[in-house]
Amino acid sequence: MNIVILGPGAIGQLWAYQLHQAGHHVGLWGTQTAASWSMRQDDLPTVALPYNQSSTLENADLVLICVKAWQVKAALLPLLDKLDRQTILLFIHNGMGALDNLGQQLASFPLLMATTTHGALKTNPHHVLHTGKGITHLGALNSQGERCVFLVDVLNHALPDVLWADNITHALWHKLAINCAINPLTAIENCRNGQLANANYRPLLNQLITELVSVMQAEQVPVEHQQLSEIIDRVIEATSQNYSSMQQDIAQQRPTEIDFITGYVIKKAAQHGLAVPVNQRLYQQIHSLQQGWIS
Repeated sequence: MNIVILGPGAIGQLWAYQLHQAGHHVGLWGTQTAASWSMRQDDLPTVALPYNQSSTLENADLVLICVKAWQVKAALLPLLDKLDRQTILLFIHNGMGALDNLGQQLASFPLLMATTTHGALKTNPHHVLHTGKGITHLGALNSQGERCVFLVDVLNHALPDVLWADNITHALWHKLAINCAINPLTAIENCRNGQLANANYRPLLNQLITELVSVMQAEQVPVEHQQLSEIIDRVIEATSQNYSSMQQDIAQQRPTEIDFITGYVIKKAAQHGLAVPVNQRLYQQIHSLQQGWIS
């Protein structure tokens, strides 16, 4: 397939490298000025991929949108006129709500969303580490996307395991809950994910999970407190040596995805008349940390 990766950050470059190795024609699209981009994964050989080449968009069968949630609108809309309306748009980002105001512009494209637990870390602009193997859940956002189940096999051949989700919204809410529990706390504490396994964080995590379950159940997402607690604990253990994306953003003074993670939960809670004071406090703390460098 002809595939373009919009946003060659850590997870974008991981997919780009693996899809290239699987035999696909992969191009990158980003903010740098370059005609090609050399990159490598782990200790594997370096590859050079087309970068910001209009022809890659014009011929694209699939575009993976891997930018941060707050970047989606500004990054994607200028490219739509270069794409055939049959080009599949697959969004891979943390958080929810980034597409809420883009329905009209995107309606004619097959739309899919993926959530992944693969870990990736960029050590420099041209090198990515695959820091943790995970599972990717893929699902349709519109009727055209429902016809793209074949992408499970395509992506699974490149970076397994990939599973089709009949209701991707449920999978997205579970990933959102994991991010709400881990990301703000690790950013505030400036720690690796594994530190949250310490007993002193248990009461706070329990309070967070109680709030998350109440909002998810109001949104008709099947979930129970014990189940969600066990999932979050497993992720903390499996990614114990990793730094969360939000911790990395705060440490490097970049905008975070807090508005599309905890902020989304707060917005949905308000719609249902639910109080989420612990999430609200973490949300305000992250925004306070950002104030020093974001105007």
